[in-house]
Amino acid sequence: MRLLGAARYFARTTLPAVAVGAGLIGILGVVIALAGHDAGDALISGAQAAFGSSDALISATLKRATPLMWLGLAVAVAFRAGVLNIGAEGQFLVGAVCASAAGLYLPELPGVGGPLIVLAAGALGGMAWAGSAGWLLRRHGVNEVVSTLLLNLLASQLVGYLVRGPLQEPSRTYPQSSAVPEYFRVPLLLDGYRLHAGFLLAILAAGIIALLTYRHAIGFRWRVVGLGPLAAESAGLIDVGATRVRVLLLSGAFAGIAGAGELAGVTYSLFEGLSPGYGYTAIAVALIARLHPIGLLASAIAFGALGAAGDGMQRNSGVPADLTVVVSAGAILAVLAYPYVRARWAVMNPATDPPATDRAANA
Repeated sequence: MRLLGAARYFARTTLPAVAVGAGLIGILGVVIALAGHDAGDALISGAQAAFGSSDALISATLKRATPLMWLGLAVAVAFRAGVLNIGAEGQFLVGAVCASAAGLYLPELPGVGGPLIVLAAGALGGMAWAGSAGWLLRRHGVNEVVSTLLLNLLASQLVGYLVRGPLQEPSRTYPQSSAVPEYFRVPLLLDGYRLHAGFLLAILAAGIIALLTYRHAIGFRWRVVGLGPLAAESAGLIDVGATRVRVLLLSGAFAGIAGAGELAGVTYSLFEGLSPGYGYTAIAVALIARLHPIGLLASAIAFGALGAAGDGMQRNSGVPADLTVVVSAGAILAVLAYPYVRARWAVMNPATDPPATDRAANA
């Protein structure tokens, strides 16, 4: 019975993700062909750039996937509790700002790991940025979609000001900060590759969030608030407002860690354009995984590969890398359409719809 249940769960969760992945390749090929390029040559170039060598896999695909894992967790945790945090991009940038400031201005502390300091600074920065939206939501009822989206714009402008002002490198030649000292840099996992320890920490964090979500009272409160906030409020056992604010703070911390890891593990300097839209891509990462913390790890790697492939196609085949944005948008639309199509299929073919007991067991 357990084996049958596991098989059903696999079919209901993993197979749609596989289908979406296959659809991404098909959509990308069609878009490339419609743009007037050789789809076959471009797809081969993209595959080589994403998976063609150990350096391509580790230093391109997995490196790009690391911030998407953290940001995907940020989005998934918030969305699971019904908090539509669209501000992961801004929280990412503020986390990078705080990590840069910590690395440049804090002294080396004996017995305390420098990477832990910058990651903690990033987490606190992301929490503070998300907390401002939480305060507006709890105190004044401002919709978090509006506030977090506007805070993204403010964070982008803040980075532009800082790299031309207080944090600009000493020569004042380039609009960027100085590189953080070696002591504060997140260590690389393998010599000769650009993948840092944040990758493993993201996997660990995803495992912890999965346990909390499905095996702990904290996660139960998240899910109850997300599925039925009015019922949760009426029962009087859950403070819906406080739960939403706490979830938003946790979401901001994850996004801030993503920004700190990118700065202290990849670029080492703060500059405009630090994020190529990671915070927005993370929404697709989380939605494709159906907000599952473990599933979004694979989703993040898929989008990391898509980004690496886009760079490879532009470099080797002359295909604009921005076409991958079109594919990402197609993926989001496919995921959003899936529940509707499935519901329509169930209405038209009631005999093929899984029993209600199965649906409840897999909820």
